[in-house]
Amino acid sequence: MLGTADTAAATTAATRENGHPRVLPVTVRLLLLVALAGLVVLDGVGGGFYSIRDHGPSALGPAKLGGALLGIALVVASPRLGGRALPAAGCTLAVGSLCLSVVLHLELSAGSQALGFAEPAALAWLLLVIARRGVPSWAAVAVPALFLAIVLRPVSISARQSTTIMALLFALGAVTALGIGLGMRLLLADRRRQAAALRLEQRTEFARDLHDFVAHHVTGIVVQAQGAQVMAGRRPELVPPALRRIEQAGSEALTSMRNMVGMLRDADGEVALTPLAGIGEVRSLVEEFSAVSGARARLDLEGAFDDLPVEVTTTAHRVVMEALTNVRKHAHGCTEVRVRVDRSGDRVTVRVSDDGQPGHVSHSGFGLKGLAERVGLIGGSVRAGPVTGGGWGVEATLPVSTAGVAVP
Repeated sequence: MLGTADTAAATTAATRENGHPRVLPVTVRLLLLVALAGLVVLDGVGGGFYSIRDHGPSALGPAKLGGALLGIALVVASPRLGGRALPAAGCTLAVGSLCLSVVLHLELSAGSQALGFAEPAALAWLLLVIARRGVPSWAAVAVPALFLAIVLRPVSISARQSTTIMALLFALGAVTALGIGLGMRLLLADRRRQAAALRLEQRTEFARDLHDFVAHHVTGIVVQAQGAQVMAGRRPELVPPALRRIEQAGSEALTSMRNMVGMLRDADGEVALTPLAGIGEVRSLVEEFSAVSGARARLDLEGAFDDLPVEVTTTAHRVVMEALTNVRKHAHGCTEVRVRVDRSGDRVTVRVSDDGQPGHVSHSGFGLKGLAERVGLIGGSVRAGPVTGGGWGVEATLPVSTAGVAVP
C-alpha cells in the first residue's frame, strides 16, 4: 500500500505553470516580507524617513516612507500581476522614485537625508521578477527606469565619495538581480523549447500509429460487411447479427479514435504522449529493465486484457515506463521491482514498487506532472509515495467502460 504522506505528490507536481513562474513557497515569501519590513525599520532608525529644515520636520519624510511601503506592496502583489500589469506598475513606481530623488536634490540646502535601503531593495526584487516574466516590450521600458531609480537615489543629494560608492554598490545589486532574472527567463524558454520539440516528435509518432489503428479496424468492418453481403442471398437470418457486430465494431473503433484524438487536442498542449502500446509492450519494458538495470523485475498480470480500449493499454504502458525510469534514476540500492497490472471489472490498476531508497518526487515538469496529466485524460488517477516495508510506489487507476475524454 502507498503511504498517505506523499499521495498528493502527483497532484502537486501536476500544477501547470502556463508560461508563468510558480508562486514562491509561503516560507520564502514570508522571509522576503520580513526582510523588507526590517529594512523599513532600519531606515526609520537611521533617519531615512525624515529631514530637517530649519530644525523642523520636512514633508519629504512621509513621502519617502510612502515610496518604500508602495514598493513592498507591489512586491507582495507581484505574483498576481500578469506579464503586462507588473512591468507597468513597476515602471510607474520607478518614475515616482525618480521624481522623489529630484525633489530631494532640490532640498540640498535643507540637509535632506536621501539614503535608504527598503525602497531600493523592493525595486531590485521587482527588477528581477520583471526581467524573468515580463512581456519583453513592456519590460524594456520598466527595466531601465527601475535601474536608474535604484542607482540614482544615493547621489540625489550630492556626489560625494561615500554616496558614489553606495551608488556603485546599488548598481552591482541591480545588475545581479537583472542577471538572475534574465538567466531564469532563458532557462525557462529553453525548457519550453525542449518540451515543444518532444511533444512534436511524440505527436507525429502517435498520429502515425493512429493511422494504423484506424486502418486495422476499418479493414475488419469491411470484411464483416462483405461477409454479410454473401450471407444475404443464402441465409438472410444471419444478416441482422452480422450487422450488429459491424455496428459494435464501428462504435468501439469510433470511441477509441475520439479518445486518442482528444489526447492530441489537449487544450494546453503539454501532455507528453507515447505511441500505441499493449500488455505485450509492458512485458517487454519489464524484461528490458531487468537486463539493463541489474535489479530483478517481476511482472504480475491478473484478469483479461484482450478487450481493453487502446487508450487504456497505451496509458498503462506509459505508467510502467515512467515508473521504471524513475526507479532507474532515483532508487538507490534497489534490488527488486514489482510490476502488477490488475483488471477488475471496469477498471485497470497498475502498481509499480521497488525496495530502494526513495528520492522520486520530481518537479521538472516531465515526471509525475506529465504522468498525472496523461492518466487524467482518460479519467484515471495517480498516487505516488513510500510503500509499506520501504521503497517507493506508483499506483494508477484507469477506468475501462468510461475511459476517455469527451470530444464533441
